[in-house]
Amino acid sequence: MIRSVAVLGAGIMGSSTALHLARRGVAVTLFDEAPEPFSGASRWNEGKIHLGFLYAADPTLRTARAVVAGGLDFKHQVEHLTGMSLDAATTTVDDHYLVHRDSVVAPAAVGVYLADVAAMVSASPAAGRYLVDVSDCVVHRLAAADLEAVSDPTFVVAGYRVPERSVDTTMVADAFVDALRAEAGVAMAMAHRIISVQAAKDVREQWFVRTADGRHGPFDAVVNALWQGRPAVDESVGHRPDAGHQHRYRVSVFVRTRHAVDTPCAVLSVGPFGDIKNYNGRNFYLSWYALGLLARAETVEPPSVPEMTHAGRRDLTRGVFEALRSRLPWVERIERATTEARVEGGWVYSQGSGLLDDPRATVHQRSRLGITNLGTYYSVDTGKYSVAPTLADRLARAITRDG
Repeated sequence: MIRSVAVLGAGIMGSSTALHLARRGVAVTLFDEAPEPFSGASRWNEGKIHLGFLYAADPTLRTARAVVAGGLDFKHQVEHLTGMSLDAATTTVDDHYLVHRDSVVAPAAVGVYLADVAAMVSASPAAGRYLVDVSDCVVHRLAAADLEAVSDPTFVVAGYRVPERSVDTTMVADAFVDALRAEAGVAMAMAHRIISVQAAKDVREQWFVRTADGRHGPFDAVVNALWQGRPAVDESVGHRPDAGHQHRYRVSVFVRTRHAVDTPCAVLSVGPFGDIKNYNGRNFYLSWYALGLLARAETVEPPSVPEMTHAGRRDLTRGVFEALRSRLPWVERIERATTEARVEGGWVYSQGSGLLDDPRATVHQRSRLGITNLGTYYSVDTGKYSVAPTLADRLARAITRDG
């Protein structure tokens, strides 16, 4: 019987798993290198709750199918786990998918793909549970005048409006941290750098977690929900489930404005381009991928990350605004009203190889996400932020059922 579980990684995947397990009567120890849960990418990302529209470079729809169930279930799961309503944290307008002239997918093919995804979403019996009701999911191609109103036609060759939404991840993170602190069944072992997991020698299906400051356990099961270095910990127990490894350390700009600014939410795609999320008129997320990618390696171990100085953060902020403004002129309104700009981010892990501006790169396919195990050692390729709570629910059910 599973009575104790070590969960490695206190981002949205690990925290959701810890809460689900604790509420099923399991004693959970939640480990993370950071001093607090939700200190990395789970706090500092755009919060897109995926319906699959982003993955036009995978026309098979395998990636879209892999992420859509989690996206449709995200609101229910997070509200159940945290007790917060997501309404105030959710963007209020449809996303604009804008096809960059250097897109790795042709505009016509993007349109076909988006229509196929919309039909798939509409057919789901869970479509009414999304952040907004997408039971009648429709993609609208922007007319030439509408496209010119939101982008510079020198760079953007087509545009579509899709009913996808994002959440303010800082609000979600705070709600999760409060829920963890209130959950008696979760012991938080923060500021512990995880090195490896070891099987107990004399007891079948028990495990020890080795950190930089010692050995912890034994535990009846271990969940490896790390994004930084997950495959290296997998290898410490002889578990090698992934087809290729790609660690990326990404940062973006999080902006607060002095007054409300009315702008769209937009994605420049498909490739290493940019995103703007308008959460509530005063809080914004801005990303230009090429500038925010500080480290990348296709290795089991993550690469080192250059330290960012104050001047470096200031220059990156200026560069992101400039890159986006030159393609989407309305971004200047956000820039003029900005009173606070923070450069934040974290580790992102994915299977596959290559760069996002290469149409042949296998990193465009994210359908291999999910749960694998070696006995009662479980490893989770979360894939996307939006998928994590549903994966955690599935994993907690599997662990307690197996127990």
